Amino acid sequence: MPHETDNAISGADDSDTPSSGHVTRGLYSGATAEMVENLRREFVDETLERLQTLDTDLADHLGDIREFFFQARGQAHNFNLPLLEVVCRQAENYLSALTTIDGRREADIRRYLDAATDILEGTISSDTDPAQLIRTLPGRVSDAFSPDSIEIREVEVMLVMHHNAQTHFIEREVQACGYRVTIITSTLEALAHATRTKPDFMIVSAVMPGLSGIDLVMGLCHMPETRNIPLALITSLPAESDWLRVLPDGIPVIRKGQSFGDDLANALNEAFLL
Repeated sequence: MPHETDNAISGADDSDTPSSGHVTRGLYSGATAEMVENLRREFVDETLERLQTLDTDLADHLGDIREFFFQARGQAHNFNLPLLEVVCRQAENYLSALTTIDGRREADIRRYLDAATDILEGTISSDTDPAQLIRTLPGRVSDAFSPDSIEIREVEVMLVMHHNAQTHFIEREVQACGYRVTIITSTLEALAHATRTKPDFMIVSAVMPGLSGIDLVMGLCHMPETRNIPLALITSLPAESDWLRVLPDGIPVIRKGQSFGDDLANALNEAFLL
């Protein structure tokens, strides 16, 4: 819970802009708070200038746009701007499926740039629900589909796994149903992103570096913020594995091999997505 003393501790006041959050409030004190706040203001001003530059011509600057959102996401995290961080993460996810920018996708990218601008200028309130915000932004569509060939629904499916052929197969199957897909390759990042965006379904790889996918599933099932998110675990571990015995009841297991397609369909069905 915030306290009345937060501003006194941090050196920030309610007149600070943007309204998307004050990096210093309750996190730093004294000279450090002032230094970080100055850096945050510089970041906001420089980012707004960069956004204006990018918005002029997109078609030939896919690499620059990817670089912008990657860098802005890291800085948004450092300066405690969670809405901007979420939008940049979703933009990265959208852009990673593209090889070129056509007219339809140029319009989509401008929506991401506009959202970032509105957050930094305070047009989008800091009280905005990130889960609702990302569902107003364009969903990722791989080059395997024409943007007009499928109807994108407001159903968010998060894949927590490394990029490989299996991931692309799952992505195509999910997108063919019209669902939005976010791919995250770090379990720790997935934990933070899921807490903010509340995906409608998550498929997690059991074997991941650092925090394992099994640990992530167990944590999500027991956290009040995420315990109602439907989950599935994908693994090649045998059914009798001790690792799988610790899974909470009712978690579908998608097994690599001959049953993979049927297991995936069953998991989607149990999440009421088929």
